[in-house]
Amino acid sequence: MSPADTTLGELTKCQLRNLCEVMGIEHTAPPQLLEELLGPVSTRSLSEPPLWPSGVADDATPLEFSVQFEDNGARHLRLHLERLAERPAPAANLRAAKELVDQLSERHDLALDRLRAVQELFTTDDPQSWFSWAFSVIFDEQGTPSFKLYFNTDLHGAEAAPQLVTEAFGRLGMTGAAELVNSYALRREGRDMPTFFAIDLDHSTHARVKLYVRQVDARPADAEFLACAVPGIDQDAIREFCSLLAPGTEVFRRRPLISSYSFVEGDADKPSNYSLYLPIRDYVPHDGVARERVAAHLRHLGFDPTALDESLRALTNRPLQDRPGLLAHVSLRLSPNRTGTSLYLSSEAYGGTSVHS
Repeated sequence: MSPADTTLGELTKCQLRNLCEVMGIEHTAPPQLLEELLGPVSTRSLSEPPLWPSGVADDATPLEFSVQFEDNGARHLRLHLERLAERPAPAANLRAAKELVDQLSERHDLALDRLRAVQELFTTDDPQSWFSWAFSVIFDEQGTPSFKLYFNTDLHGAEAAPQLVTEAFGRLGMTGAAELVNSYALRREGRDMPTFFAIDLDHSTHARVKLYVRQVDARPADAEFLACAVPGIDQDAIREFCSLLAPGTEVFRRRPLISSYSFVEGDADKPSNYSLYLPIRDYVPHDGVARERVAAHLRHLGFDPTALDESLRALTNRPLQDRPGLLAHVSLRLSPNRTGTSLYLSSEAYGGTSVHS
């Protein structure tokens, strides 16, 4: 497909079908859902410039894919996207996201109690952040989706974010989580900052409340300190992860590391999961190098890297040496009894990441 003769929806649906085949997922329903999620921008020709600089991807594409691997053999496919209004603007995009939740709740059995508890906190007529709400969709082997909602904690301004997080945890009856976050995750004033507050919209006892923290100018040891909040995990895995994906990087001065905690039912004061997200696109000269490092990372965890190469081919046939950005982030998930990783892949609908100068 070339940008001259295809739309954003046509390209990304084709990519999604390809990824479904790679992951062994029934691919009838996911592309249909994708068009609904994208909304008005789905029919926009890629020969036209994007209407809005979405923060989901470097090139303003309001969509990103990810493939997830678990050490129990499970694999999952996810979409990450921002719903844009027909005439995008911060307040209009927030309204469009809220309308999408209403639409999805009519067709899917969404758990909305947590959303109702915090929705007022993450609503404003004058958003100060580059997005307000965003979505994640994960598909099982039959193509059945489950949904997650992200709130930008900078919605009322970055200076208000820590208090906003405290209030959100409080409304969910999780004051212990707020205290832990303040003790472990926000200790470097002005450099450890809340980024996203997220809730799963399903009824499972494993439904999560998550907090993501960006760690500006962080060292691997700073991520290790956050991981200390989760009892029983292997903190050495964090340093190994960083050294495999960004060898020789002592301080992550470009795009920052992001850490997250997951709290599920029964997690009163301690999270059951810690994840570290490394923006590999900023620490490689091109995707050829990123591919080699990610393959080594997968092998280190005992995963077959074949799915990595198949996933890259599912999205593009461009030479990996052209530029970085197709492999955007890599995450490491650690819990006492399980390890996993996710690869975040750009659609590159609008061209992808430019080469570093």
